[in-house]
Amino acid sequence: MYKVDLNCDLGESFGNYKLGLDEEVISYISSANVACGFHASDPLVMAHTVKLAKESGVCIGAHPGFPDLVGFGRRNINVSPKEAKAMVQYQIGALDAFCTAAGIKMCHVKPHGALYNMAGKDLKLAEAICEGIFEINPELILLALSGSEMVSAAQSIGLKVAREAFADRAYEEDGSLVARTKEGAMITDEDVAINRVIKMVKENKVEAITGKDIPIKVDSICVHGDGEKALEFVKKIKARLESEGIKILPLNEVI
Repeated sequence: MYKVDLNCDLGESFGNYKLGLDEEVISYISSANVACGFHASDPLVMAHTVKLAKESGVCIGAHPGFPDLVGFGRRNINVSPKEAKAMVQYQIGALDAFCTAAGIKMCHVKPHGALYNMAGKDLKLAEAICEGIFEINPELILLALSGSEMVSAAQSIGLKVAREAFADRAYEEDGSLVARTKEGAMITDEDVAINRVIKMVKENKVEAITGKDIPIKVDSICVHGDGEKALEFVKKIKARLESEGIKILPLNEVI
């Protein structure tokens, strides 16, 4: 049986600024990565998003990023592994407080943006993040880019890890995501994106931006909930996965 988690980054509004279609999208996903206040979100948004996830029966995880609200956590910041570990633990603790208050358990942690991309290639940074998660709760699952250093770091310390792929992002031949600043980084044709997902799940491979097929193992597919056609795309990808006999399950039921 083919099975996969469908995850989305949620809770990224801030104060008077509304971002994403959280209330609509959450009905079609199985796991939610909730911003923890560093790259986006605020206490009220976090509390609301946790409540939303609980009501929807969605697996909830922390989405820690760099302290960069203006850059939305997508700008590289030169931090030591020690700093990165503390940042991640601080943000996990913040979201866990809201989970505890709501009477639900946190399931996973997915680093955000530049922190995610940097740790995907920097083993020392990846190890610091994994140690930070493991020290708080060794039962938490790390959601990490398939084939990245974060996967290796998690496996080396015994931290549970789920391998993630992206429906609407292009890949380099080394398995890393094409930088958003490069042409072709985002896949805008919905049918192309969905066909790529089916191929990743069923054949364990994806076409890189060069046209070459590269190997990939996938436990979870990330869909973005902040685009113009986000809701329609999430509906479409869920329906297509199910029609292909691929069961959509929460992260803790996939690995």
